[in-house]
Amino acid sequence: MRLRISHTTRYEFANPVRHGLQRLRLTPKSTQGQTVLDWHMHLAGARLEVEYDDHNRNRTTLVSVEPGTTSIVVECSGTVATSDSLGVVGPHSGHMPMWAFLDQSAQTRPGPRIRALMAGVYAPKLSVIDLLHRLSAKVLSQVAYVTGETNVYTTAEEAAELGMGVCQDHAHIFIGAARALGVPARYVSGYLMMNDRIEQEAGHAWAEAHVEGLGWVGFDVSNGISPDERYVRVATGRDYREAAPVTGMSYGAGDSLLQVRLAVEQQHCEQ
Repeated sequence: MRLRISHTTRYEFANPVRHGLQRLRLTPKSTQGQTVLDWHMHLAGARLEVEYDDHNRNRTTLVSVEPGTTSIVVECSGTVATSDSLGVVGPHSGHMPMWAFLDQSAQTRPGPRIRALMAGVYAPKLSVIDLLHRLSAKVLSQVAYVTGETNVYTTAEEAAELGMGVCQDHAHIFIGAARALGVPARYVSGYLMMNDRIEQEAGHAWAEAHVEGLGWVGFDVSNGISPDERYVRVATGRDYREAAPVTGMSYGAGDSLLQVRLAVEQQHCEQ
């Protein structure tokens, strides 16, 4: 499948910016199940400083905000060829040791609610992959997909206590529980082609767990499946903070307004 992606991020500031830096993880890489055919990034109100692969092998773009600007626009577009690998990404790569994906972060650390949710998931002689699928289904059954109740700072335990959240929360809960069960897990940010629409309000997030003999395997808790050819992986990390599409700082800007426009659609080859 060929997926065409158009993603625009716009920041509007109340006051002219005196100084600012933005870290962008918006460039997908060719990995198992996906090949990047073309990808372009255009900046307005900011200039490119450096591009590099971070410790998770995420393609990272560091940009500086032009002094005096009141808006930043980042436009990304490109085409990615994908195939269904049953969610299997394969061997680990990057500079992070595997034990780092067993260590809980502030956003994934389980509390009483997540530990209660985990009850009944484990069973003797259950394979690791079956255990993870059971965990994914249990998270979805206990935490409803509801928008507007959580934000990027919400922890896994807080979302579990609410009993509701979005894809980011489902991923964090799954990751925290998997690590508590002794399975390395990480967060993934990327894109998903919806079957019922092209225009979307935001990108997507899911989790991956490392299974002996398979490597990293994806689990989209919110949709109850492993990623297929409709998914494009962009960045991974121990939690949202390490895979966030845009992070940064600015001085003198005052309040800011974020607007996102995203379209993901299948591109049909001309005969």
